[in-house]
Amino acid sequence: MPLDQIEDEVEMTFLDHLEELRWHLIRSLIAIMIFAVGAFVAKTLVFHTIILGPSRVDFWTYDMLCKLSEMLKSPALCIEKLPFIIQSRKMTGQFSMHVTSSFVIGIICAFPYAFWEVWRFIKPGLYPRERKAARGATFYVSLLFIMGVMFGYFIVTPISINFLSNYQLDPTILNEFDIISYVSTVITLVLACGILFQLPIVVFFLTKAGLITPELLKTYRRHAIVVILILGAMLTPPDPFSQILIAIPLLGLYQVSILISRRVINRAARETTEIVKTDE
Repeated sequence: MPLDQIEDEVEMTFLDHLEELRWHLIRSLIAIMIFAVGAFVAKTLVFHTIILGPSRVDFWTYDMLCKLSEMLKSPALCIEKLPFIIQSRKMTGQFSMHVTSSFVIGIICAFPYAFWEVWRFIKPGLYPRERKAARGATFYVSLLFIMGVMFGYFIVTPISINFLSNYQLDPTILNEFDIISYVSTVITLVLACGILFQLPIVVFFLTKAGLITPELLKTYRRHAIVVILILGAMLTPPDPFSQILIAIPLLGLYQVSILISRRVINRAARETTEIVKTDE
């Protein structure tokens, strides 16, 4: 076969892959837009109940903290007042935040399907052994993402809002937050937690690639604790309670990641032993 004909076939194959990837991305985007349009139409549910929920003292998290304060006889845990108001200082502020928040909710709701579409494109390029090892990837990635989003929304966000709304340099300064600032803070905290909860998945693939080992993770456990505390400080207000609250699940995920890494290494060792025995 002539060299130029071979090059044409290779180029065509590459273009076919790009075309396939394009359709996977288009379907993912369509799913996101469907959920985003639904969120845009359900304005009362999205804004009054979900987005603005942590700004009111009747929010679920605050109710649970008040019940906990009664059990522990510690009134300080009960949040009875959030001294701030939300304003829109730009003419397009409310509309732009309506569109932005609807799009973000579309991403969150369509994330399992979007990841499944991307995984459908990646999976055929894997070896059968790699496909078997990565079985259930869509389920676990989606589960961890949803857990992270829920943790960010029900734990990190209300604690951060409570701290920032009660923080004052001087009693004469009133806290009047712009709607853009408020929504941006909520979105950042929620999505950041959703991404951070992917740590076990990242460790799984890095271990499969031979870049990390359970011994390496154990060796740098203390360093990881420092990094996690720094992340907690970046994601939450600078108070020890909030930092510890977000650090605890991240430390738990780090420990789970060590177990996952060890399981991957052990499985690879067993497969190697079986291959050697077969050759003998």
